[in-house]
Amino acid sequence: MVKYLLEKKIKKAPDSPGIYLFFDVKKELIYVGKATSLKNRVRSYWTGKKTPRPIELMLHEVVNVKWKETDSVLEAMILEANYIKKFQPKYNVSGKDDKSWNYIVITDDEFPKVLTLRAREYEELKNKNKKTLKQFKKMFGPYPGLNTKATMRLLQKLFYISTCKPGAKRACLYHEMGQCLGVCVGEISANEYKSKVIRPLTTFLGGRKKQLIRSLEVRMRKVAKAHEFEEAARLRNQIRALQRIQDIALLNKSFVEDKESQNLKFNISRIEGYDISNLGKTGIVGSMVVFDSDGPVKSQYRKFRIKTLEGQSDVGALEEMFIRRLKHDEWKYPDIFLVDGGKPQVNRVKKILKELNINIPVVGIAKGPTRKKNEFILGTKNKAVVAWIYKNTKLLIRVRDEAHRFAIAYQRKLRMRR
Repeated sequence: MVKYLLEKKIKKAPDSPGIYLFFDVKKELIYVGKATSLKNRVRSYWTGKKTPRPIELMLHEVVNVKWKETDSVLEAMILEANYIKKFQPKYNVSGKDDKSWNYIVITDDEFPKVLTLRAREYEELKNKNKKTLKQFKKMFGPYPGLNTKATMRLLQKLFYISTCKPGAKRACLYHEMGQCLGVCVGEISANEYKSKVIRPLTTFLGGRKKQLIRSLEVRMRKVAKAHEFEEAARLRNQIRALQRIQDIALLNKSFVEDKESQNLKFNISRIEGYDISNLGKTGIVGSMVVFDSDGPVKSQYRKFRIKTLEGQSDVGALEEMFIRRLKHDEWKYPDIFLVDGGKPQVNRVKKILKELNINIPVVGIAKGPTRKKNEFILGTKNKAVVAWIYKNTKLLIRVRDEAHRFAIAYQRKLRMRR
């Protein structure tokens, strides 16, 4: 009877991110987990071949399943950590793996740093170096199965967390992209930084996103009334980003363990292609085209007039275009970036993505010395990606050609205006 009721309930699980809760006959919470799809994750426990993992061996104790939906995987991760901390479910605590459990910590510096700390390192500090531990003003977690780089990158974009040092001679890359409020060049005081960055971050990590959005909306109206329109626009963008968080590679292998994740393949649903067109030192333009599984998505094409470049450099123009494109959190990220060019172009794009902790492969198509052949420049060694590229060379050439056509058309349009 219990099995029948469980199966009936599991069928109702939603296909959305969130946490799932397993209860025993005493109505005690014995395990909490997170999922990108509650429907797929919860079902996976009762289908397919079983393994002798502690989590699966507990299934005979489960008599009830509940779940809580979240707007994003990031919020599921935060909610899971809060439940583990509050209820200490026995199969979470006993099955804990220090290698994959991490804390997010905020230091007590003038401009507080936001760092990650492994659970094992935390235990060592508790036993051997309590002085260092005191430098952490706030700690959140631990978070099981956390991809620290991707998570910190996402939090940095959502909350304008600074990774630069005060007193720098020039602004950092993030400041150029509008993602650093100017700690590097003294455009924000320590108190303002704590108010505008650290306080909203701690509210969010405490699982109070709705409260945070309400407070940001109040502040946005206040600064707009005071004619501080730039700050009002920043707050508006932050609110929008929080309302539609885009989770990018937040999960490591231990986050989701269902069958689909065990045979990862490189599947493409979106390609972005880029090209530069120039007419001397002035009139340099760039194009971005988008292809999905149905072909070109012309409503998502974008044109760029290169504004800051001094002199004539396709690589420099491409860099400016990429930085400006990556400022737009509301534009969905592609599965692969394609650039018209050789190693210099590919390496420059890879450098930008690496600095921003964005793990998306890059491929270039060089025309060769005679401009009569297509030479593929691989910006990745991932075997699945490389195999996909060589299976889809005609498609990539088509994307490159469309980016070139779109750039030329824009260049001609500007020449006609002049």
